[in-house]
Amino acid sequence: MTVTLRSLKAMVLAGLAALLCGGIAVAQDDPVIDIVGSNADPMPIALPTFIGTTPETAEAGATLSEVIENNLQRSGLFAPIDKRAFIQRLDTVNTLPKFADWRIINARVLLVGEVTEDKDGRVQVSARLWDVGGSKQLGTIAFKTPSSNLRKAAHEISDFVYEQLTGEPGYFDTKVVYVAETGPRDSRRKRLMIMDQDGANPSILTDGVNFDALTPRFSPSEQQIIFLALFEDRPSQVYLYDISTTELEALGAWRGMTFAPRFTTDGSGVLLSIEENGNTDIARMSLPTRRITRLTNNPAIDTSPSMSPDGDFITFASDRGGSQQIYVMNADGTNQRRITFGEGIYGTPVWSPRGDLIAFTRQYKSRFYIGVVRPDGTGERLLTESYLDEGPTWSPNGRVIMFFREDRPGGPVGLYAIDLTGHNLRKVPTGTEASDPAWSPLLD
Repeated sequence: MTVTLRSLKAMVLAGLAALLCGGIAVAQDDPVIDIVGSNADPMPIALPTFIGTTPETAEAGATLSEVIENNLQRSGLFAPIDKRAFIQRLDTVNTLPKFADWRIINARVLLVGEVTEDKDGRVQVSARLWDVGGSKQLGTIAFKTPSSNLRKAAHEISDFVYEQLTGEPGYFDTKVVYVAETGPRDSRRKRLMIMDQDGANPSILTDGVNFDALTPRFSPSEQQIIFLALFEDRPSQVYLYDISTTELEALGAWRGMTFAPRFTTDGSGVLLSIEENGNTDIARMSLPTRRITRLTNNPAIDTSPSMSPDGDFITFASDRGGSQQIYVMNADGTNQRRITFGEGIYGTPVWSPRGDLIAFTRQYKSRFYIGVVRPDGTGERLLTESYLDEGPTWSPNGRVIMFFREDRPGGPVGLYAIDLTGHNLRKVPTGTEASDPAWSPLLD
């Protein structure tokens, strides 16, 4: 075929016109965020305010958009584009985007949403996620919800965007329980509080009047939290707290001290440390029968048990080798073996929900670190360092670790989170000083 200068010019002009009206796609790979790599740049995302046709739905749309934008930006994986740069105004969620208008402002993906009133008094929330470069829809989400439930709706849409672009479940629709600390250091009041993962909606669970609460942990299957209560006038006590009824239940009585409680993977039991006659071992309690099975029997201090997600193994800390290190054993206590051999002290091991890593705290030369290591002891990496970093807890998708930090002697204690890549360290807002965070499973 012979292409004349005139026909070539016509083809170029036609292509340019189609590009400007959004009629053709610009060749680009599908938008995918690599959350495993170490140098992922945030993906530019356009987030127009969710559409609402009444004052009430417009206000609801603004609330949804604000929470979604904060979630995605705080993840470190997305770079929301300034709304003042937007060219196209979208009237409904079903309006086809003029992709050229969004490509000009370097948007890689576009999230369009709408809120409408439903006859039953709830609101209908709908959203579409678009691949701007590929000029195609990536996915849709729609559901009804009470207007009082907008923050949860926003978290669910944030999880939808995260999953569409990373291929893995999100973690925005989750809770964090933690210890809220108030008062001077020599007479601290330590209460249990619960909040959304972004620090919103904090709520007090225990008042800190009769006891200080420590080491809270979520049940994987029930609306329950297990924690250790410290009393001034009697031995410590492990309690179950029912989130829905606010009832407290003492979990047995032992002659010695019990601490470091954590649910088993299926929620049917509790792992804990029991100190008797100067020796500390790890035991498992069946919640239905309250029968206790001792899992370690060693003159050293064995503590901080955490079960693998398949329920087959338990990791724990022990000083049986001279300095405290991380160990792994079968769930019945057999085949106990050491997996860390570094200098310093290792503690608070926590198995990842994905099963591939164990998070830990390491203390070495007056510095504290949060790190991860494979269950076979290989691939140890340190993610954080400060004067005091402790208490790692995993996001339910196993991609983010939350912990507490005191960055100088006597300084305030607060919650922080960091990606598994070691990037995107950020402070988690709390109304008071805070420690001992525990991340919930994904919420229904």
